[in-house]
Amino acid sequence: MNQFFKFLFASCLGTALALFLLFWIGVGWITSLAGSATSKEKVQIEENSVLELDFKKQIPEKTNNLSMDPFDVEQEDILGLQDILSAIKKAKEDPDIKGIFINGSEISAGKATASAIRAAIADFKTANKFVVAYAHYYTQGGYYLASVADSILINPVGGVDFRGYASMIAFYKGMLDKLDIKMRIFYAGKFKSATEPFRFDKMSDENKLQVRAYLNTLYDNTVQEIALSRHLTEAQVRTIAENYDGRSAESALKAHLVDRIAHEDEVYALLRQNIGLKAKDKINRISVEDYFNNRAKKLDLSTKDKIAVVYAEGTITDGAERQAGNITDGEFVKILRKIRKDEHVRAVVLRVNSPGGSVLASENIFREVMLCKAEGKPVVVSMGDVAASGGYYIACQADSIFAEANTITGSIGVFGMIPILQNTMKNKLGITYDTVRTSKYAAFGSPFIDFSDAEGKMIQDRIDETYQNFLEKVATGRKKTPEQINEIAQGRIWAGSTAKSIGLVDDIGGLDRAIKAAAQLAHLDKFRTTDFPRTQTGIEQFIEKITRKKDRDDYVRTHMLQSELDDLYPMYKTLHDIRQNSGIQMRMPYELMIR
Repeated sequence: MNQFFKFLFASCLGTALALFLLFWIGVGWITSLAGSATSKEKVQIEENSVLELDFKKQIPEKTNNLSMDPFDVEQEDILGLQDILSAIKKAKEDPDIKGIFINGSEISAGKATASAIRAAIADFKTANKFVVAYAHYYTQGGYYLASVADSILINPVGGVDFRGYASMIAFYKGMLDKLDIKMRIFYAGKFKSATEPFRFDKMSDENKLQVRAYLNTLYDNTVQEIALSRHLTEAQVRTIAENYDGRSAESALKAHLVDRIAHEDEVYALLRQNIGLKAKDKINRISVEDYFNNRAKKLDLSTKDKIAVVYAEGTITDGAERQAGNITDGEFVKILRKIRKDEHVRAVVLRVNSPGGSVLASENIFREVMLCKAEGKPVVVSMGDVAASGGYYIACQADSIFAEANTITGSIGVFGMIPILQNTMKNKLGITYDTVRTSKYAAFGSPFIDFSDAEGKMIQDRIDETYQNFLEKVATGRKKTPEQINEIAQGRIWAGSTAKSIGLVDDIGGLDRAIKAAAQLAHLDKFRTTDFPRTQTGIEQFIEKITRKKDRDDYVRTHMLQSELDDLYPMYKTLHDIRQNSGIQMRMPYELMIR
């Protein structure tokens, strides 16, 4: 009994200490948030203001739809793409905003996202407002965005890293061989190259073909846009990239990639000149986050008829719990079910930015999309940076599909991978396994005993069945035969512009086009949009993570690994995701790293 009371007291003391700690953390958070709110109220958008764009942070599709650092008490909302576009569009009509200042060398976003922002800035210029860009050094992505500016300035010791696109893929076959790990790999589609890093030490000819085709389309689009903005021919732009003429500030100026070499004080002098300010006048620079929250953010409850915009962003995974920046089928099934039962929701727009994932989760989400259609609610898909494999699966039977020209889509294929550790355990650790079975397949699926030929055939048959199901679903949605879809499937990725020409998407356009199409299909003249899923602020993510032990441990481990591995973290995450995969997968070939 004494021991019981000791343990009880220790448990109560631990709980009390934890609650005490949470209380003071909460007080700190409230204090910091109050201070932050006070500082936000001080932001003044006066006449002769400049909208400042700085895209060093990752840009999600929906504001805060990513894993945020809950310990960064000064962290503001991380604007999503659609809110950024809304802010730029509002600034175009705002008489207080005289121009845009693109301040920075890079953009942490996919190619379709960068293209959408660039198009919004180009539209902003049609209101006879100026756009100035400055950086110490321009990355290719940063320069692509900056190239739309009226005036591009660069630091005297800077450069423009414009040299064409290349894709790099890490291969793990050699490492697996050293560890005596045998990967049992099953796939359908000769271009379904997600498994290649685990069975080859270099890219297959088919993989090179599909990646080269995408890169060429992406490069053609980039060259065309830069040439138009810089008043150069496309041949001149290609020559500049081929010779790497932007590698220094002087050579970039000579090649007409930039307009002027300048220090920061000279940039600010140019901004004052464009606004009409005196030399000592302060430039009122407004961040896109502050501008959105003060002037572009709107809540319209005046109209009952709604179009639900569902942001399907991230890897598609099995599970019921929310995962910021990922698509769990449990959460999205509930969201779509709620939408389906809401009589005021007249149409659904599914904004997909996903490389795919679990077949089971994709099927569950697909089912709810189809039930929305059966309920009489039109479904329109808008594709972001990536809408491939499982991401295409959940989209394929929409009433209409829109993609950006640089969207990565397709990848209609299936695979499964299972590591066999039998030789690793025996040769590296001296551990062997033996079994007693009541039936032939009783030990089937163990990573410590290799599959028999019959077991391997069972898995491949299941892969082939899943692939055929995928083909049939796409064929139904795109009004073609499975044989016709098979010709353009095989796991191959396509650029959005090419996907339109082969019938995988209906037209090129962003989310706004998709919403207009949904309104037309639902015969709506007046409507409002409502967004799903609800995203969490940093404090909300913090509370959720520390109240669930698994989430807390995962969060700490992830941030430690990101800090230690830095640029190597994506390779670790790839291996981790493969290990975590359960069941058959419909995923992009790999994380396409374009430089």
